[in-house]
Amino acid sequence: MTPPSAKSWYAAGLRFDCRRCGNCCSGPTGVVRFTTDELKAMAAHVGLLPFEFLRRHARQDERGHWSLAERPRAPDRTSAGAADEREEEAEEEQFDCTFLARDEAGRATCTIHPVRPTQCRTWPFWPENLTGPERWREVAEGCRGVAEGIEGDGTRHDADEIDRRRDLTPPA
Repeated sequence: MTPPSAKSWYAAGLRFDCRRCGNCCSGPTGVVRFTTDELKAMAAHVGLLPFEFLRRHARQDERGHWSLAERPRAPDRTSAGAADEREEEAEEEQFDCTFLARDEAGRATCTIHPVRPTQCRTWPFWPENLTGPERWREVAEGCRGVAEGIEGDGTRHDADEIDRRRDLTPPA
């Protein structure tokens, strides 16, 4: 739980709407954990048995936890209105979630959106993003939905909703 003093900075709520830039599903290699129930739902959604889903679409980390697989980002990747690539990202190999797709205009789509893991559903209201306004502005550098929210656009999420989503977020 976030202490009340840390929470006070967003007591009036935060604005955010997904702008389908895909930046939350792309970047340096990362971890997207999922539960057994989420595994079953994702496997059924793509027409696989859970063990087949794990073999094709997941990987185990050094501690034995399962995470969604990634694929190297195509060099010609474009994204409608996505934040400019930061210089330091250009030096790192970039990856996309195995379930990230893009339409003709470059807008991101999650091919398992109805059954995506909790970690995905709770973005951007992760505990590490809610430590203070400075961190929220850092998140905005890579997330157009957060950036536009800071400017006053987007759906206002009240503090109770933010806390509910934050508390659902699996530990890193």
